[in-house]
Amino acid sequence: MSHGGGGKASSQLIEQIFFKYFANEMLCTADDQASFDIPAGRMSISTDSHVISPLIFPGGDIGSLSVHGTLNDVSMSGAKPLYMSAGFILEEGLKLSLLEKIVKSMGQASVDAGVPIITGDTKVVEKGHGDGIFINTTAIGIIPEGLDIGGDKAQIGDKIIISGSIGDHGTAIMSSRENLEFDTTIKSDSAALHHLIADMVQVVPDIHCLRDPTRGGLATTLNEFSRQSNVGIDIIEQKIPVKTSVKSACELLGLDPMYIANEGKLICLVPANKVDELLKLMQSHKLGKDSKIIGEVVAEHKKMVTMQTQLGGRRIVDYLTGDQLPRIC
Repeated sequence: MSHGGGGKASSQLIEQIFFKYFANEMLCTADDQASFDIPAGRMSISTDSHVISPLIFPGGDIGSLSVHGTLNDVSMSGAKPLYMSAGFILEEGLKLSLLEKIVKSMGQASVDAGVPIITGDTKVVEKGHGDGIFINTTAIGIIPEGLDIGGDKAQIGDKIIISGSIGDHGTAIMSSRENLEFDTTIKSDSAALHHLIADMVQVVPDIHCLRDPTRGGLATTLNEFSRQSNVGIDIIEQKIPVKTSVKSACELLGLDPMYIANEGKLICLVPANKVDELLKLMQSHKLGKDSKIIGEVVAEHKKMVTMQTQLGGRRIVDYLTGDQLPRIC
């Protein structure tokens, strides 16, 4: 508890762990805030709290995830992320070695993304009043001039692109949580997407909608678009990429990949006359090499998503009632 008391132990924790892995000029002034200049233009901001269990999983951990998840959210407006903040709630008894491993991973994710963590906070709660560690991150960015991307911008005839296979993150979490073993290790797809998005909006600035399908998965995100824009959406099951290992795990666990969280994929709605150009660009990027067109926006059945099944029929893809996988991000 002394590490959260604001005294010598708190100071040592900040200097020996947080400053060690987050070091940058603005953070290391050790002020209660960070001041910075910004370019002209509209700003974008997003905040996200991460409560995942287990803390470390195949393909990542709560540290790297807390960077990737928030950067992706702020980037879905087309914004270039500039800076991040980080808040930690630590449970009494958390091993400092585990905290350092998580913070090191988080710092590396920040460096790799090119977006520094410039301010933060740490609190400690009594044992039994937390779950090891909770992390809140906030990111701010600048939206380039001429971009107007939002969930309410979908237009009839837009094509729908997914940047890769779905269900990887949530399935990796559940497999790790339940100690399930498969022939192939299922890894989280956790990744920062802002560099891919920057390339996309440079080539096709009139993208209408962008979103990363996290909690609720692909199905929920498409339903959000259809309701925000008051349009119908048709997708084709056979076109939706799902890895064989993920599909097998979902069948074993009784889960539907359509509703499972992703942490390194995006959904894009783009005018039909620009889709080939954008798809080619996305497939040339390491985070979009498996991008596919999976459907289109239609005038019929407004505020509803339908899917052509592999058997040739058609079914409604609605919001999920309840939560298939709690504590996945």
